[in-house]
Amino acid sequence: MSGYIDPTTEQFKAFMSLNDPGPIWMLNLVRFRDVAAYEDGRIATGAEAYRAYSVASAPYFLAVGGRIVWTGDPRIVLIGPEDERWDTAFVAEYPDAAAFGGMVTNAEYQSILYHRRAAVEDSRLIRLAPAAIGKLFG
Repeated sequence: MSGYIDPTTEQFKAFMSLNDPGPIWMLNLVRFRDVAAYEDGRIATGAEAYRAYSVASAPYFLAVGGRIVWTGDPRIVLIGPEDERWDTAFVAEYPDAAAFGGMVTNAEYQSILYHRRAAVEDSRLIRLAPAAIGKLFG
């Protein structure tokens, strides 16, 4: 089974149609390939290719006002499929959905996505509405 790497056109339209004011958070769960799948045959691990994506995408991420608000090192799935694992987890904040949409549709940003596609075996990207932090769940 092939993993989830890019959104479908329908998913992106639904994402952009949400009318949440203010900042949005994007929960990223990423599993790397053991060996990156570069079309030009270059050799790298998935983690190395994802690092190249991170460095190459930074100017676009920062230009739209993006910032990392949380990052963690996934250890084990306690509730969920036992074979599910993630190599990295983080939450990226954008000023609004338009900032995220502008970044991912930018032609120059699109030209560096080959690093991410080579790196990622599977991923989840979930839009969150930031909420006040409290002492109770939910």
